[in-house]
Amino acid sequence: MPTLYLQDICYTQLDSITWCATAKLIRPIPTSIWSDLFKPLAPFDLLLNYMPFNSKTLLWQINNPKNQLSTPQIAHNRRQQQRKGVRLLLHSLITKLNINDTLNESQFPYRLMNSGYYVCFSHSGMDGLGSGQSNDKVAVAISYRRTIGIDIETQNIAWTVAQRFYHPAEIDFLVKLPIEQRLVIVKWLWQIKESFIKIYHYKLAQGLGMNYMAIIPDLMAGLNKDCTTNFLINDNKSDYQIVILSSQQMLVIF
Repeated sequence: MPTLYLQDICYTQLDSITWCATAKLIRPIPTSIWSDLFKPLAPFDLLLNYMPFNSKTLLWQINNPKNQLSTPQIAHNRRQQQRKGVRLLLHSLITKLNINDTLNESQFPYRLMNSGYYVCFSHSGMDGLGSGQSNDKVAVAISYRRTIGIDIETQNIAWTVAQRFYHPAEIDFLVKLPIEQRLVIVKWLWQIKESFIKIYHYKLAQGLGMNYMAIIPDLMAGLNKDCTTNFLINDNKSDYQIVILSSQQMLVIF
């Protein structure tokens, strides 16, 4: 696999035994893009090589380089890169904290082998596959206290997706909100649900269908907060704390 790089790493301490980090995942430019660039130029006979101009043909030739990967292959490669990216970020975080340890991936939840820190990963979705463009972000959180959850989302959650999976009580509330507010609350709810799925190992549909109406008033209050500051919610039902790091597009439950 080509060498990957992390850029714009941001470390955040949530309490005395809990930290998280985010970064952009940078990939090298595929070699296929450059494969023909440095070939020596051959003599060109205008009459011999003449063909009627066709803009569609020309466009097709530009956008279909040799050895182009299929969409499933691109998706597979990207998942592998994201998997490696979150582990690179974990290594960067524990190195910064002077923790000399190894990830134990033999069972969930993940933990550091020697120190026992709980570990949770997240990365942005698979948007941009069709265009060949991507801007992946990766995230990791560690805590010594207990299992934690983390979710990073760089895109809004479609309202049709929320209507399909969210609890009916949540939908009844959300449908009455102005669209701009709804977009934010739907996304935060999604991140809460995804994080609790990782903590409790719910099935996806089960976790997305949980009712978090009790938390929504706190989320609504968060709409008025400065997006550059983090804000904390105490979930009395689960005895967990929820922190929303808006500037990093991330939510952590610890």
